Amino acid sequence: MKRYMTLGMCMVVVLTMISSCKKFLDVVPDNVATIDNAFTMRSQAMKFLFTCYSFMPKSGQLFDDPAMVGGDELWSVPERGAYLNMATGFQTKIDPLGDRWTPMYQAIRDCNIFLENIENVPDMKLEERLRWTAEVKFLKAYYHFNLVRMYGPIPLIKTNLPVSADVNQVKVVRAPVDSCFNYIAQLLDEAAPALPPSIISPATEAGRITGPIALALKAKVLVTAASPLFNGNTGQANLKSMDGAPLFNLAYSQVKWELAAKACKEAIDLCASQGIKLYNYSPVFQQYVLTDTIRTQLSIRNSVTEKWNSEIIWANTQSTTVGLQRLISTWWDGLYLDGTTTRGELSPPLKIAEMFYSEHGVPINEDKTWDYAGRYGLKTAGNDDKLYVRNGYVTAKLHFDREPRFYADLGFDGGIFYGQGRYNDKAVLDLFYLEGKFKQKNGKGKYGYNSVTGYYLKKLVHFQNVVNSSTDYSVVDYPYPLIRLSDLYLLYAEALNEAEGPGSEVNRYIDLVRERAGLEGVAASWSKYSTNPEKVNNQEGMRAIIRQERLIELAFESQRFWDMRRWKESEKELNKPIRGWDLSQTTAVSFYRTTVVFNQSFGTKDYFWPISDNNITANRNLVQNLGW
Repeated sequence: MKRYMTLGMCMVVVLTMISSCKKFLDVVPDNVATIDNAFTMRSQAMKFLFTCYSFMPKSGQLFDDPAMVGGDELWSVPERGAYLNMATGFQTKIDPLGDRWTPMYQAIRDCNIFLENIENVPDMKLEERLRWTAEVKFLKAYYHFNLVRMYGPIPLIKTNLPVSADVNQVKVVRAPVDSCFNYIAQLLDEAAPALPPSIISPATEAGRITGPIALALKAKVLVTAASPLFNGNTGQANLKSMDGAPLFNLAYSQVKWELAAKACKEAIDLCASQGIKLYNYSPVFQQYVLTDTIRTQLSIRNSVTEKWNSEIIWANTQSTTVGLQRLISTWWDGLYLDGTTTRGELSPPLKIAEMFYSEHGVPINEDKTWDYAGRYGLKTAGNDDKLYVRNGYVTAKLHFDREPRFYADLGFDGGIFYGQGRYNDKAVLDLFYLEGKFKQKNGKGKYGYNSVTGYYLKKLVHFQNVVNSSTDYSVVDYPYPLIRLSDLYLLYAEALNEAEGPGSEVNRYIDLVRERAGLEGVAASWSKYSTNPEKVNNQEGMRAIIRQERLIELAFESQRFWDMRRWKESEKELNKPIRGWDLSQTTAVSFYRTTVVFNQSFGTKDYFWPISDNNITANRNLVQNLGW
């Protein structure tokens, strides 16, 4: 597939850039003779098919995924580029950071070229032609969805304009946001029936679109459309087209949530019929019999890092993770500290560490048995903590008695880092653990090679990665997941709660996710341990529970950035400081003092990207987003 992508990307049709007044959105094809040649036979059409795939954003890559460091979930050194600059308040309409306007419309243009010409290919069977057409319709929907999430209402490019189109025809207008979502859903409905239910030959077809992927994306699209940013958002009342027509419907619609819940359930049912299920670590062979503690942690970590595991609905084969894992991995022992193959520099802030539940599966500020007020005090780890914190190590109380996802997702001073060449969890003194104080093996001292908050990202590091020398880091690669089944379960719970309120069906799908994470169900946990036991019994309380469950379960998977926006919670969360520990200290007493790394600010205008001034100047029918 990669070979075909490379060949396809070399075609002239994908290299054409906006170069004349007739191509403000690159929707007028040129090189017509070349396009005709691309559909003279099946092999050439396949190249064009993979050209349409080649525009997929590189998820999980710092240079192309705003959800990595563009929000508040991960922090890094200032040199980490455009999206971190966006998180620090340097977005601009002159040259917008992370602008995808042009590449996404180029992608849509090529999808339209494919759809308009695939019927001309003579040596194809009907079934295959229908499948390829469905794949490209899906991609066209996905590219439109990417634009809507970023810019809000957008021009809908349903067909390419003819070469003879005049300037006024090319100056397209932004469609109302409800029309955008309806068109995206329509494309997915058209695509789904002709897509295969599963991939028969993963070696040659892994990453291509299936029916479960199409329905899962539709579920995500409709949940997004029903969410506060797009459903009755009165803050966008003044965003209107050039003729004065509103681009946002200011009236809240309950029906949107009902449609979203239905779409989620249809996707879940199709996934179940194809054997897609929540992943649990159960290898055919293992060298050691592991404790339940470590097995649970591996079930959590491997649900992301185990390539094509049972839970992956859709993963991006164009976004492999070798580079990402080198960036987030740290040194696990005292050897090779002069090496540069790992950097350990993407850092979860303190508020993310505090977001995870207590061991009882409720927020730490609600657990009536957990010392929230004393969380920054010190405690020495004992024998009962040995698989979480190094026995005898002094660290913050915040790091004790937390849920399994806390220990599976985060590395911290004194924390056990299972795997990486050491797999016998009975030999606890042999397991790697982190030392994060000043000039310790994982601490501050070598700029660009340590955490900037005191926390490390463990979740995305495959547990079988091994540092062999200062210049050799063996990495188990995997394609970056876009949609996991747990994501779909929690989307369904959210939509159902908004449509009907809390109930047994809502609880069921939350509890399935929690069970894999080693937690009791929501009703039992809140009844036994929460200072607010009635929270599960009302819609507002359940909304808060579901949202926190999503933020925890999908942490560091490029979800929080978009969820915070669609919930309209970014103004609250991204105006809080990014905090960490005092990294320049050598003793626990001094190290465990909270410090401010950066004071973030986020305003209403930041919910949507600005359209670049160049595009506005070229097409005066485009109106700029509010505040820009």
